[in-house]
Amino acid sequence: MESKNILSAKEAVILLLSVFIVGFCTIIYELLIGSVSSYFLGDSIKQFSIVIGLTMTSMGIGTLMSRIINKNLIYYFILVEILLAVIGGLCVPILYYAYTIEEFYYLIMILIIFVIGCLIGLEIPLLTRIMEKYYNLKENISNVLSLDYLGAFIATIVFPFFLLPVLGVFESSVIAGFLNLIVSIINFIWFKDKILRKKTIKLKILIILIFLFLSGLFMCSKQIVKHWENNVYEDRVIFSEQTPYQKLVMTKNKEDIRLFIDGNVQFSSIDEYRYHEMLIHIAMAKAQNTENILVLGGGDGLAARELLKYNEIKRITVVDIDKKMTDLAKENRYFTELNQNSLKNPKVSVVNEDAFKYIEKSTTKYDVIIVDLPDPNNSSLARLYSYEFYKILNKRLSNTGVMVTQATSPFFSPEAYWCVNASLKKAGFKHTYPYHTYVPSFGDWGFILVSKIKLNITKFDIKVETKYIDKDIAANCFKIEKDVKKENIEPSTLDKPKILEYYLKGWRYWN
Repeated sequence: MESKNILSAKEAVILLLSVFIVGFCTIIYELLIGSVSSYFLGDSIKQFSIVIGLTMTSMGIGTLMSRIINKNLIYYFILVEILLAVIGGLCVPILYYAYTIEEFYYLIMILIIFVIGCLIGLEIPLLTRIMEKYYNLKENISNVLSLDYLGAFIATIVFPFFLLPVLGVFESSVIAGFLNLIVSIINFIWFKDKILRKKTIKLKILIILIFLFLSGLFMCSKQIVKHWENNVYEDRVIFSEQTPYQKLVMTKNKEDIRLFIDGNVQFSSIDEYRYHEMLIHIAMAKAQNTENILVLGGGDGLAARELLKYNEIKRITVVDIDKKMTDLAKENRYFTELNQNSLKNPKVSVVNEDAFKYIEKSTTKYDVIIVDLPDPNNSSLARLYSYEFYKILNKRLSNTGVMVTQATSPFFSPEAYWCVNASLKKAGFKHTYPYHTYVPSFGDWGFILVSKIKLNITKFDIKVETKYIDKDIAANCFKIEKDVKKENIEPSTLDKPKILEYYLKGWRYWN
């Protein structure tokens, strides 16, 4: 009798451990699918809302489905874990493939979420019923739910601080699948005497096959991702890394080096000078003082390269949240050739911090502010195009200073472009000067120059050597064609990020 109680206690521990791992994997799958969809489609709030909503709904369906299972509870629980190991472990690889046939992406994503959600919905009811013989109802429910929630909490910590930056989404998906498989293996070992022999043999074969499959998938993950990237990106991938904030990919085709962030091209070495000369030299030509410069974004060092052409500049502060990005720009030979080692120049200070947080706590007044941030294709970036963000920047700009921001394409996304202008005006910039130019890699691209004092934009004197911009191009770029002008555009705020809505609406038409 005593040995039976000891065995029962061990069995209870195994089941409670299973509950913890189950809760952990549930959140990991949601975070993985939401993250991948945000990378591919933008609008992270929308993607995570869809993932969470569909997961919860399908979990409810799975819970209802558990009613039809009345016998062999351990067997079905182990089977559910094996299925989750396969489908959950493959969720990211499947979504990677779905991205190559983009028109079916949402359908495939919904199917994956539905199946995973239903299986997750089956887990907890089965575990609760299995544990009925160890605990009374009150203790049983509290034990199961508390450990499930604890596992979910640990997942929310492990995912952003370890799994995503160290393993990336592909390998994290496989690891989560392995965890579900481990649950099935542990329960199989401890409870196989409670399962019919025929079913035991089937489970053993399934577990071995899935273990070998996931092991092979994990070992070949880097080659698979590299092959996928080479198919997705037109040119040969020469660098790829998932950072805590974004996916960085570099490609090379002959002399053309391109940087992609979360799948969106950031520059092409063939024509990036057009973009950066227009970003920098318009503002520098109109600034009365140019000793202290702030660059928000610009982690590639290309804006700093153009600024360093001005000898009178004493200090350039480059604020980019991603240390991996600035380290790449400092160390990678393709970058250093392109940016001329600008980030290692003694005049340049690199700060790896969120731009919003940096300007909030800063008390420095800057002569020129360059806002060179990625397009607002998700909620995190949209806040950096908000009225509130620009209002703080207004306080950081000296009374005679000028600021310029890249503002996406006035042709491809005109409402987003004019939303930036409206937000700047609402933030207190009395004088805004929209301008644009043609960059072959991007198409027609827009910028907005702002100042607290009125500027003469009919005459320019470009005092440094350039490849593209001259005094005539500088003066003519402020002529905005009537077919891209938009009226009655709302400003973007933290509470109501209209820029995200406008941006996605505009670019969705062209993609």
